This record gives sequence, structure tokens and C-alpha cells, in this order.
Amino acid sequence: MEKNLNALGLIHSTESFGSVDGPGIRFVVFMQGCKMRCKYCHNPDTWFSEKGQWITSDDLLKKAMRYKTYWKDKGGITVSGGEPLLQIDFVIDFFKKAKELGVHTALDTSGNPFTLEKPFITKFNELMKYTDLILLDIKHINPEEHKKLTTQPNENILQMAKYLSDIEKPVWIRHVLVPKITDNDEYLYILRDFINLLDNVERVEVLPYHTLGEYKWQELGMEYKLKGIEPPSKMRIENAKRILGCK
Repeated sequence: MEKNLNALGLIHSTESFGSVDGPGIRFVVFMQGCKMRCKYCHNPDTWFSEKGQWITSDDLLKKAMRYKTYWKDKGGITVSGGEPLLQIDFVIDFFKKAKELGVHTALDTSGNPFTLEKPFITKFNELMKYTDLILLDIKHINPEEHKKLTTQPNENILQMAKYLSDIEKPVWIRHVLVPKITDNDEYLYILRDFINLLDNVERVEVLPYHTLGEYKWQELGMEYKLKGIEPPSKMRIENAKRILGCK
């Protein structure tokens, strides 16, 4: 019998007791594959589609449901990356089955594949039927600086943020604070003004840059782009949270 490729996903790994990727305790799925090349990426091993493990949505859901008793009222499943929207057919199938079991679903995405063109937008709208929360990573608000940081444009990512507001899909905005790159008051105020245009933002999170994934770059034989940049100080983290209105 021929396999249904839409029910097969290429994953990097899973985390059984995630506490930072959405509300409550969560089962987190890290998908394999990403087109962005963020200079601070702590999982560069998720970039390449020739790596990872193929798994069916049924098998992945069975694995996740073993931990349901720990989720209680607030927890659930988060699909992260890599970039999960690159495997949108699989995520649709996975989230649809999860919702049938009453599971809270969250999608952690950078929005890089987003477009209003078909067939993507048709699939995206289908995915939104089974997605309770979007964790949207806005890497940089400035278009040119975004390209320098990630190699990719951000116009469609900001378009996705506006689209999610239009359809009233709950969103948490996440922003990595990197000294000398995103830790700039001017850019933070511009980001705040953009967020204030949106009607669906439940939470804004400042994620301090760290170097914990630097060794992975070395293992992959790649030069770490931000060598020498230290994590932001507590004062700068609090400054960013104040500007962005974090609660």
C-alpha cells in the first residue's frame, strides 16, 4: 500500500516537558528544515532536510499523548522548528488529529514561508482551524537588518502578523534580544509600534540571546557568526521588556 506523504513528517527531535514554548507544560516537536540562516541559531542542525527522522502523524501523536496527564488545563502540544510551515501538510494532519482528542495546539514559527498566494494560503487557512495559538518569532523589524541577520526578507513575515490579526488568531510575539543587532532602542520602538497595530497579541516575549548552541556550529564545521558577542545584560533585557510592553 502506498504511503500517504501528507501524514509523514521529518522531525529533528521532541521534548516531553517543555515549559517555554507556549502555556503550561507541553510536548514540543522540532521539525527538520529551515530556509532562514539566523546568525544566532542554537539549532543549526535543524536547517538541513537531508537529516532528521521520518514519522507518521499517528505515531507522533501516540508518543505525545503519553504525557497528557502532565499538561492539565493549560498545556498541550507545540510544533516548532526548524520551520514547521515548510511541512504544512503534515502539521495540518497532526493538529487535526490532536484537536479531535481535545489537545491545545500551538505553532512556533518565524513565518518565513508565508504568502497570500495559493496553494499556500488555502493550506494555511486549513491549519488555522486546528491551531489554538501562534508563537510568531519576529527576528528584526528593519527589512535590511533582517536580511543581514537571517539572509531572508521580513515583508511577508510582517504580512503574516497582520493577517493573523485580521482573522483574530491569538498570537504571542517573540523577539530575540541580541546586543549590537536587535538591542537597539530605535528598532525596539518601531517593533512596539508595529505590534500596537495588531489586535490579537496576547503576549510579547523578549528572549535573551545566548551562546549555548555555538558548539553545534563547530560540530557542523560552520563558522559561528556572532563569536565574541555576549548575552545582553539584565538592564538591557528589562529595557527591551519595558519598551515592548511585556507583562
